[in-house]
Amino acid sequence: MIKRKIILVRLSCLLLSVIILNNAVVHAQERLYHNEFPLSDVTLLDGPFKQARELNIKTLLEYNVDRLLAPYRKEAGLTPKDSSYKNWEGLDGHIGGHYLSALAMNKAATNNAEIKQRMLYMISELKACQEANTKNHTDWGKGYVGGVPNSAVIWATLKNGDFKAFHAAWVPWYNVHKMYAGLRDVWLYTGNEEAKSIFLKFCDWAINITANLSDKQMQLMLDTEQGGMNEVLADAYQITGDQKYLTAAKRFSHRMLLEPMSQNIDNLDNKHANTQVPKAIGFERIGELSQDEKYKDAGSFFWQTVTTNRSLAFGGNSRREFFPSAAACTDFLNDVEGPESCNSYNMLKLTEDLFRENPAAKYMDFYERTVYNHILSTQNPKTGGYVYFTPARPRSYRVYSAPNEAMWCCVGSGMENHGKYNELIYTHSNDSLFVNLFIASELNWRDKGVKIKQETTFPYEEQTTLSIVKGAAPFTLLIRYPHWVAAGTLKILVNGKPVSYTNHPSSYVAVKRPWKKGDVVQIDLPMHNSIEHLPNVPQYIAIMHGPILLAAKSGTEDLKGLIADDSRWGHIPGGKKLPLDKAPIFVEDSLSTITNNLAPVKNQPLHFTMHDVKMVNQMDVTLQPFYQIHDARYMMYWMALSNNEYKSYLDSIAADEKEKMALEKRTVDFVAPGEQQPEVDHAMQSDQSRKGFAQDKSFREAFNGGYFSYDMTTNGETNLSLMVRYWGAEWGSRKFDIYIDDQKLVTEDNTGKWNQSKFFDIQYAIPDSILKRKNHISIRFQSLEGSATSPVYYIRLLTKEITDQSAAR
Repeated sequence: MIKRKIILVRLSCLLLSVIILNNAVVHAQERLYHNEFPLSDVTLLDGPFKQARELNIKTLLEYNVDRLLAPYRKEAGLTPKDSSYKNWEGLDGHIGGHYLSALAMNKAATNNAEIKQRMLYMISELKACQEANTKNHTDWGKGYVGGVPNSAVIWATLKNGDFKAFHAAWVPWYNVHKMYAGLRDVWLYTGNEEAKSIFLKFCDWAINITANLSDKQMQLMLDTEQGGMNEVLADAYQITGDQKYLTAAKRFSHRMLLEPMSQNIDNLDNKHANTQVPKAIGFERIGELSQDEKYKDAGSFFWQTVTTNRSLAFGGNSRREFFPSAAACTDFLNDVEGPESCNSYNMLKLTEDLFRENPAAKYMDFYERTVYNHILSTQNPKTGGYVYFTPARPRSYRVYSAPNEAMWCCVGSGMENHGKYNELIYTHSNDSLFVNLFIASELNWRDKGVKIKQETTFPYEEQTTLSIVKGAAPFTLLIRYPHWVAAGTLKILVNGKPVSYTNHPSSYVAVKRPWKKGDVVQIDLPMHNSIEHLPNVPQYIAIMHGPILLAAKSGTEDLKGLIADDSRWGHIPGGKKLPLDKAPIFVEDSLSTITNNLAPVKNQPLHFTMHDVKMVNQMDVTLQPFYQIHDARYMMYWMALSNNEYKSYLDSIAADEKEKMALEKRTVDFVAPGEQQPEVDHAMQSDQSRKGFAQDKSFREAFNGGYFSYDMTTNGETNLSLMVRYWGAEWGSRKFDIYIDDQKLVTEDNTGKWNQSKFFDIQYAIPDSILKRKNHISIRFQSLEGSATSPVYYIRLLTKEITDQSAAR
């Protein structure tokens, strides 16, 4: 029995060695992703995706590499060659990793000489930084190659289980994860062995820096956003076959999400969305490589619940960066901080991984929808700038980054998005070729010795044509039957002869035969109009044509901050919110009246006008693909009411909108306590404080002499008041002081004050003497010993244009 076990162990080791050896000789993405073709073997032909990639390359080359590298040199003890980019200070270094990934992808896809030169330069500089960290920080820095500000203090103390500096910093693991991914991608897409070596030494650093932490401490650490650390460590396991990396990947997996997701329990309400999606990517990768069903189930269910229950018509999800509860989905309409581009970037990565394990058409249906409607729409077609938030609010607009100024997370993921459009058009499995996306392109399938050309202007035409332009080989062609093509209407012709099938929408139709040069496959993809409701807000609808979201331009007034500056809040539309009750509203008893009365515009594909549709707040509506709308306000979601509903419903929202608009007009600055980004943006400081969620809103409170504070802008104004939102039914002693710049504004006692289950917005007048000659003030909530502050849900600085009153909401 013992001998048999020894033989089995040796065979397993031999098999693992063969796998590793094979990884050394395979090409490009197949090093980690066995079903993918190298980007260099899939050529984009003329069309919107090729145009987007070319513009993105131009945009990438506008960035200064030495400025991106400056944080890495600084933390390694080397003199930076240029100044760091200033936007989003505190997260210095995160864009550098994304940029490196983007260089790798575009080098692989286009072999652009300048892209290649920059990539190799960054690798040489990062190697020097890693060597300097190893030499200069012997107690903690061996193998480190990060740009996290104050790295020495953060990592040296974390190594010993002291998280004070770690928690005071801005998401350090999230930051370094971007460079992990960048180094991996340089090796993955281009085969650069230097990048692989730096990557693995960096992975060893992560293992060593956390080696002394208990499982409890690891989980406490993972309460802070960490990017996809479990994913990159799983990748290191696949690259080397060394079990230590898989063990580390599991240690970096957050059980708060893993446990419920693996049991098909959705616990995502009020959680920061882009903190969770990368974790799920890691779960799926660990499950794929270890065949651990718990991890596989967690990744799969996460995707299912987000795409089915939490995604909008264009594929994006979250508002104000958080997953709302069902009751809070009206926030999609009230807020301009709509779905975040990074979320879709990561959801597509998760989709890619799940499809590799289970090539089901539902994954590519979602992938297609999100690529066309969200990813493609996040690039400004003139400047190449990137979008952070895509508001769903009627008559809002998007803000675009400017090169060398805005350095948001969505700038980083945006750099990558437009470089891999050719990644999943085709995939393969043994002798089968999957045609997943209908994008003009040419595939060089080297293993089969054939070239296949896809000619189409989809979605502007409802068909695509595949031609064998070189070689001959037997294989199975698997053609996606999209969910948006009606049952029985898909047509496939091979050399003019129809192919019979029994498939239903959202499946793959198999055509198996010996293929040769000259064979032609024509695929007809009839599209029709359909309606999708805003999740949990059925009064609002979006109009789809096939997989394409149709929207309408609604004006260009007050596009404040359209091209963002380098301010902390530049990624948020700063123009006025236009009232919801004044937006166009459909009034029809049957929604089919809307879809049936769209008339195509002559010589403008995918443009439609509306006829015989009753509308309140009438405007001339021309629907077009959302991804074509830029530098303008738009209607993506429309209120649609029956004739019986609209009068009473409009009256109720009109009064509410009037009150909201008046408050917005008076607001100088605001903070949503407990939400990560607003607190970072307002330089939050705290002690003996905690955040949480209740009533579908985030809050922060302090206790036992603790405090929390925010830096808020006054715009140099006086005659201001402070509005604070409290919940009217809290338990326990709620006695606390509110300070402005260390001057006490008021002592508040909310203990048993209201005993009503609703919000109260309380306004406090601020003496002008405190505000004079100041552009910023610090607002501090200080709890008393043995007591606690009330949970604070919202803070506003208001002009006193209206007589101050305490208001119940």
